[in-house]
Amino acid sequence: MGPYTALAHFWFVTIHPFDDGNGRIARAIADLQLARADGSGQRCYSMSAQIQAERQAYYDLLEASQRGPLDVTPWLAWFLGCLGRALQAAEQTLAQVLAKARFRERHQPTPFTERQQQLLTRLLDGFEGKFTTAKWARMAHCSQDTAGRDIADLVAKGVLVHEGAGGRSTSYRLAPEA
Repeated sequence: MGPYTALAHFWFVTIHPFDDGNGRIARAIADLQLARADGSGQRCYSMSAQIQAERQAYYDLLEASQRGPLDVTPWLAWFLGCLGRALQAAEQTLAQVLAKARFRERHQPTPFTERQQQLLTRLLDGFEGKFTTAKWARMAHCSQDTAGRDIADLVAKGVLVHEGAGGRSTSYRLAPEA
């Protein structure tokens, strides 16, 4: 069904029946066609969102396909690749959601302060870089000592583990699942 969806989208945008909103309607048509093809009322991916994320390539390829000899093969290849990337993005999002749910379930009986819950949310959302006491103090708008106590308590509870040689180079990450 993907190629038919790609063609429906392409021809709607090419015909351009309205003064405004043709792209949005074409993306809605694509999402509708894919939903029908899935045979399910629930989808965990959005072709529209993926097209928006790749809009420059979308516009470039759309224009090239419309202005050339109307060989839509490159358009079909791009559209199907975009669909694959939308599915991969959904898979990553679902994996992240499931990891958060497993973490919360595993640590449900563990008491956390509000600040510690914020810290864990940052880490579970995929904190980039090394997570240090100083960074946490800045993010939480608290003193280094308070941040250190928050982190030390989470280490003692087995939620965080140390990384690095110690001292200023010490960073922390979530403890692996047991």
